[in-house]
Amino acid sequence: MTAAARLRPEPRRPGSTTPRARHAPQPTSAVAAAPAPHLADPAAVAAATDGQVAIVQARLLEWYGAQGRDLPWRHTRDPYAILVAEVMLQQTQVDRVIPKWQAWLAQFPTLTDLAEASRADVIRAWQGLGYNLRAVRLHAIARAATARYGGQLPSDLDALLSLPGIGRYTAGAIASFAFEQPVAMVDTNIRRVLSRVFWGTPPTASPEPAAREVQALADAVLPQPGPTAYAWNQALMDLGATTCRAQQPLCLVCPLLGVCRAQAGLPHLQPAGRPATAAGRRATAAARPRPKQPPFEQTDRYLRGRIVDAVRALEPGQVLARRHLAARLPAHTPDRLDRLLHALAADGLIGLAPNGSIRLPS
Repeated sequence: MTAAARLRPEPRRPGSTTPRARHAPQPTSAVAAAPAPHLADPAAVAAATDGQVAIVQARLLEWYGAQGRDLPWRHTRDPYAILVAEVMLQQTQVDRVIPKWQAWLAQFPTLTDLAEASRADVIRAWQGLGYNLRAVRLHAIARAATARYGGQLPSDLDALLSLPGIGRYTAGAIASFAFEQPVAMVDTNIRRVLSRVFWGTPPTASPEPAAREVQALADAVLPQPGPTAYAWNQALMDLGATTCRAQQPLCLVCPLLGVCRAQAGLPHLQPAGRPATAAGRRATAAARPRPKQPPFEQTDRYLRGRIVDAVRALEPGQVLARRHLAARLPAHTPDRLDRLLHALAADGLIGLAPNGSIRLPS
């Protein structure tokens, strides 16, 4: 089966740092001149030929060799270290993750060390990363892998997916980046790059491609063998993070200029009528009516974080009286605080004593 055939999506059911500038390749392929295909039209999507796939692979891999980011987790093939990086990176910027990743591995060098740690120590070590539930999830993965696989992460994709808290992206990242298996995965950056390059920017009225369609596309264009697939997956992430950005993509310095299907519809990359100048964009944004949102300090997310921070600061064995916690929190009612505390306890982030005091979980 050709790559063109494998690129057809399934029928839909109803209802950071800019890379160094380099000489941009000039449009040389007829592919770039083709109109952007509609996602629901398999015949149009099939126009992404084997020739286009080969050119994209060659250009992107060459670009990655020269422009790829030097990140510490790219210097290891330890599945556990890669798992920690991937979980931390899910909601946190790279620059903030690097020192936290290094400190985490110093405190919990192996999967077994993490599994044997107390939940309280794990939550303390996560301080500064936000979205604390990720620490609980990482701890649960470590304990499950230790119980099932003797303290090692499996290389098999299905076995990885069987572990609690590991989804398709994280499983694919471990299989590719730790074991160098030819496995594709899709995150936000990869989804954006592949959709633009091979499908173009669909008309505004078009539905977004389903996750299965993007995964099928990623599988279809994945180069072989495993080490090449490793570089390809990293390159897609880097291109999406630094060049093929969601807003204001740097198309003129993109290595895929000339073979990207979104190039023919560049105006579609921005909303119609978007002001050309930064001042015009700011004025338009200021004039646009927006629903009134409460200050961040009054949101559940903010209050959850402050509760966990207060409990995290306790010494081992200490508890925090509910009235003392309530005095530290803005904009809450007793009912709201009760709801937040019980939700955090259900998530495994705090412990609640019968007398209402709060502590870290054991």
